[in-house]
Amino acid sequence: MRKPIIAGNWKMHKTVAEALAFARAIEDKLPDPEQVEAVICAPFVTLPALVEWAKGKPVGIGAQNMHFEEQGAFTGEISPVMLKELGVQYVILGHSERRQYFNETCESVNLKTHAAHKHGLIPIICVGETYEEREEGQTKEVVRSQVIKALNNLTAEQVKRSVIAYEPVWAIGTGQTPTAEEAGDVIAYIRQVAAEQFSPDVADAIRIQYGGSVKPDNIGQFMQQADIDGALVGGASLKPDAFLALLEG
Repeated sequence: MRKPIIAGNWKMHKTVAEALAFARAIEDKLPDPEQVEAVICAPFVTLPALVEWAKGKPVGIGAQNMHFEEQGAFTGEISPVMLKELGVQYVILGHSERRQYFNETCESVNLKTHAAHKHGLIPIICVGETYEEREEGQTKEVVRSQVIKALNNLTAEQVKRSVIAYEPVWAIGTGQTPTAEEAGDVIAYIRQVAAEQFSPDVADAIRIQYGGSVKPDNIGQFMQQADIDGALVGGASLKPDAFLALLEG
C-alpha cells in the first residue's frame, strides 16, 4: 500500500520570518504521519530554519532544485552535499518552470536524480506536457519520453524510493485542471511505463503525484483515483489552513 504524499512547493515565496510564522501555525495540527506524508519544499534561504523547526515533527523539508555536481565553479547553484548537510530530505527536480525559464533538460534531470540518490535525498521528479502538446494529442508520448529519460540507469530500489509528479504545464497556476479521470489515466500510463522500463513490482511501489492548480476543494477528486498517490501543490500550499486542508485530502 503506497502512502500518500502531499508536497507544498512554495516557489519564490516567503522570507525566513514568514516561513517560520507558517510553520508555527501548522505545527500542532499536522496529521498522523502513518496516514499521509507531509512535505514543504521551500526557498533555499529558509531551509536551515525550517529543518530545525521540523525536527521531531511529522513533516519533511525539501528543496526546489539543486545542481548535480558536489562542488565546483557553478555560481549561484546549490549542491546535493549542501542540502544533505542541512538535513533536507526531498528535492524537486525538473519542474516545468525550471525547464521553461532556466533551460532544464531531461538529461540534466537524470543527472540530478542520480545525484539525489547518491546523497540520500528523495527526488520529486516532475513531468508533463504543454497546452500545445495536449491539443496535438501528444500527452502520453511526451510524458513517456520524460519518464524514461529521468529514470535512465537508476536501480530498481532507487526508482521505488523516487516520487514522480505529473504536472501538465498548461494547468500550473492557471486555474485549469484536467478531470480527475484524465489525470488518473495519465498517471496509470506513467506506472505502465515504469513497469516496462523496470518491472511491475517497481511500478507498483513508486509514488506518483498529480500537480497543477490543486486546491482543497478539488484534491479529493484526484485522491480518489487508484493510481494517484498525492499532490505537488503550488499556490494553495502557501496558506496554513489551505495546506492543512490539503493534507486531510
